[in-house]
Amino acid sequence: MSRILLVLLMLAATAGAVVAYGDPQRIAHAGDTVSDLLRKRAKHPAKRAVKVQRGQSGEFALLAKINGVNAPMVIDTGATSVVLTYETAKAAGLPLELLDYDVDVETAGGHTKAARLTLNRLAIGQLVERSVPALVVPRGQMKTNLLGMSFLDRLESWEVHADRLILHGYP
Repeated sequence: MSRILLVLLMLAATAGAVVAYGDPQRIAHAGDTVSDLLRKRAKHPAKRAVKVQRGQSGEFALLAKINGVNAPMVIDTGATSVVLTYETAKAAGLPLELLDYDVDVETAGGHTKAARLTLNRLAIGQLVERSVPALVVPRGQMKTNLLGMSFLDRLESWEVHADRLILHGYP
């Protein structure tokens, strides 16, 4: 959103300069106005953050949206990828019949195979990522969806303070 705003602002400034082309004072004033706006924006960038409270069993659980469908997830920094249960992937409309379960994975329940895919959209609150690499495990192999590093690595940062995890998106 901020990139779109910046582009629109630059287009408006350019249009203003074209209109005022014959008047150097107007061009200088327009340039100063744009510079001031950009400076103010740089000092106070809009931060996107999501706070997650630790659950009673010790994990950080949250509700994500995968392709617009609600999906409960547990944050797992030990998981290389986002990992979805078969049931969640089906509810999100992912093409399960086309998947090839050829990736070896270790889950809490033991060894299994998973299939690679890409999520069109994964949103956690106001943090939205597109084209997120993920894995899907066969039906019954996992009970919980995992929010792994293929999502977390896209964030500006994440931190844990006592019983609260804070995910920081780029402005």
